Amino acid sequence: MSIIEMRVPTIGESITEVTLSQWLKGNGDYVKIDEAICEFESDKATLEFPAEAAGKLVYVASEDDDLEIGALVATIDTSVAAPTGGSDTPAPAKAAAPVAEAVAAPESKSSYASGHPSPAAAKMMRENDINAANVSGSGKDGRITKEDVSQAISNKTVAPATNGKAKDPVAPVSISAPTAFSRTTSSSKMSRMRRTIAKRLVSAKNNTAMLTTFNEVDLTEVMAVRKKYQEDFVKKYGVKLGFMSLFAKACAHVLMEMPDVNAKLDGDQLVHHDYVDISVAISTPTGLVVPPVKNVESMGYHEIELAIKALAVKAREGSLTLDEMSGGTFTITNGGVFGSMMSTPIINEPQSAILGMHTIQQRPMAVNGEVKIRPMMYLALSYDHRVVDGSTSVTFLVKVKQLLEDPVKLLLNI
Repeated sequence: MSIIEMRVPTIGESITEVTLSQWLKGNGDYVKIDEAICEFESDKATLEFPAEAAGKLVYVASEDDDLEIGALVATIDTSVAAPTGGSDTPAPAKAAAPVAEAVAAPESKSSYASGHPSPAAAKMMRENDINAANVSGSGKDGRITKEDVSQAISNKTVAPATNGKAKDPVAPVSISAPTAFSRTTSSSKMSRMRRTIAKRLVSAKNNTAMLTTFNEVDLTEVMAVRKKYQEDFVKKYGVKLGFMSLFAKACAHVLMEMPDVNAKLDGDQLVHHDYVDISVAISTPTGLVVPPVKNVESMGYHEIELAIKALAVKAREGSLTLDEMSGGTFTITNGGVFGSMMSTPIINEPQSAILGMHTIQQRPMAVNGEVKIRPMMYLALSYDHRVVDGSTSVTFLVKVKQLLEDPVKLLLNI
C-alpha cells in the first residue's frame, strides 16, 4: 500500500495558517491527480487544494479546522484503482458507495465543480433555504456562484416551498400564545477573513494615534460633469464615470503634492512613496476587502473605473490573488452606498490615512448670499497623528474639496 500525505502548502510570505472551509470530495472517494479536494480560506483569499496523486481520499482534518502551513490535511491511498463498475473494484467500502457511483456514472464527464456552490454561494443558499438542485451554475465547470443564487432568489424560483404550504398562512392566529415566541440562540465560527479583519481593526485602534477631521463638499459641478458626458464616456470606454474615479483622482493629485499623507511609519523610519496606490474598500459576503488600484496618479478616469470594476467582481467571487490584495498607500471607503451620513473610518495599516465618503443629501446652503438646494456630502479623513500633522490633514481635505467643487481644475491637472 502506498500512502501519499496531503499537507497544507506554503501559500504566501505572511500567511502561517489557513482554515479548511469545505471539502470538495467525499471521504473515501477516488480522486484524480490535480483534482481539487478541498478549499482553504486564508487571511486574504480562498484557494483550492489539488490532489498530488490519484487514489482513495481519506480525511484527516475536518471542515472549519485551523491548520498551520505543513499540517496534515488528508492521505491518498494510491494502491486503490479507479472505479470501473466491475466486481474487482476495491474502492466501494461503504453500503451507500455503489448507489452514489451509480447515480454519478451518467455525469462522469462533468467536472467535480458542476452544481457545487462557492463558499459565498453556499452561505447564501443556507440563509435562504435554497437547494443546489434548484440553481443553475454559471461559474467555471458549472460551479454555482453568488450571482447564480441571487438570480434564483430574484426570480422567485426557489423562494416558495415545494407545495406552497410549508409556511402555514394561518399561523398568525396563534399569536395569543406567549409560548410560541422563540428564545433560541445559535452560534457559528467566525471566518478566517472576519477574524483577520477584527485583529487588524483592533491593532489600528491600539497602535496608531488616530484622529479624524471632517469637511463637506458641494457636488453640484461633479454631478453636472457626469450628467453631461456620461453617455459619451460609456460609448467610448464601456464603463460609467462614477464618483469613485473622480474622488480617487482628486486624492491622488493632492497626495502627490502632500507626500506626508501618502507615507507610512516603519519602525522609526518614515517611508515616502513617489506613486499613489489607492486601496478601495469593497464589501463581500465574507467581509470588507481593500485591494489597491496601483499608480492612480498616472491613470485615466476610465482606467480607474475599469480597474475598480474588475477588482470588485473578483472580490465578490472570492478570486482575488494575494498580489492583488497587497500594497496600497492610501484608502478610500464609501459608506454612502449603504446610506451612511457620517462616520470615522479606521486606518488601513500600515497606511497613514483613509478618506471616508458618505451619502449625498440635498441640503439648503448659503450661496452668494442666497439659499440654494445643493447635493452635499460629508467627508472624513482619519489619519495617524504620528505621521500626519493636524494642519496637514485639514489642508489635504480642503484641497480635495476644492478640486471636486471645481472639477475642471482636476481635469486640467492644475
